[in-house]
Amino acid sequence: MPSPAQTRDEWSAAQYLKFRNQRTHAAFDLVGQLPLFSPARVIDLGCGPGNSTEVLASRFPDADISGVDSSSDMLDRARRTLPRIRFVQADVRTYDLAPGPGVDLLFSNAVFHWMRRGERVRTIIRLLKTQTAGNVFAFQMPDYHEEPSHRAMREIAAAEGSWRKYFQGLDAEDRPELDPIESPAEYYNMLIPYCDRVDVWHTCYQHVMNGPRDIVEWVKGSGLQPFLNALPEGVVRNDYLQAYEKRLEEVYSRLADGKIMLRYPRLFVVAVRK
Repeated sequence: MPSPAQTRDEWSAAQYLKFRNQRTHAAFDLVGQLPLFSPARVIDLGCGPGNSTEVLASRFPDADISGVDSSSDMLDRARRTLPRIRFVQADVRTYDLAPGPGVDLLFSNAVFHWMRRGERVRTIIRLLKTQTAGNVFAFQMPDYHEEPSHRAMREIAAAEGSWRKYFQGLDAEDRPELDPIESPAEYYNMLIPYCDRVDVWHTCYQHVMNGPRDIVEWVKGSGLQPFLNALPEGVVRNDYLQAYEKRLEEVYSRLADGKIMLRYPRLFVVAVRK
């Protein structure tokens, strides 16, 4: 599997934004719980195409807001959408905050789950330690490892098919599946030694889709990408996608109107530095 930076650099902003409203819903929910009224400086870590940055700019119009992402395609879209905001291409894992006044708010909408478990914890703690008393670090991550949509990715990758050999023999760092994220209690215990307050909550969104094809299109903009990156373009990749879509048809029941419901859990954290 590519590193988080490489993976995001291959992302398509157009593909990601096919479900803009659903993907941005969590950013609105996280901003709504911030214990801040007029932060002077805000950084959107892993800003993607700028949809979360736009939410921040609307909520804090007088703040100095900047966005950071590793994907050139995502940043191109963000800069076109928000030309007055400064966007920087960098890997969040190694990103160093620019010198100057403290950052009142570090914000992250669906980034840290792309990191391996140990690296994720180290990065979150490192970034938190750059903040001073009263600063806020707020982030959310999908918690989808055991959802049918993502179990099916792993099941099909291990099944017989033209794609199977491309997944065999991969070492731990190259495997396409992401590590499960930590529990709410683990995040609380991890952050509270550095914080006056840590709020953690878990929300399950229920996205209504027309059918399995919509789920495929949704995850092609996120969790399915590492699996597709492991396969050559053309017949093999198409075979995998067809088998994956067929499996989704089997594991998701139809609703009364013939549509299906994609359950999408997310973990939220708001930490106030002491």
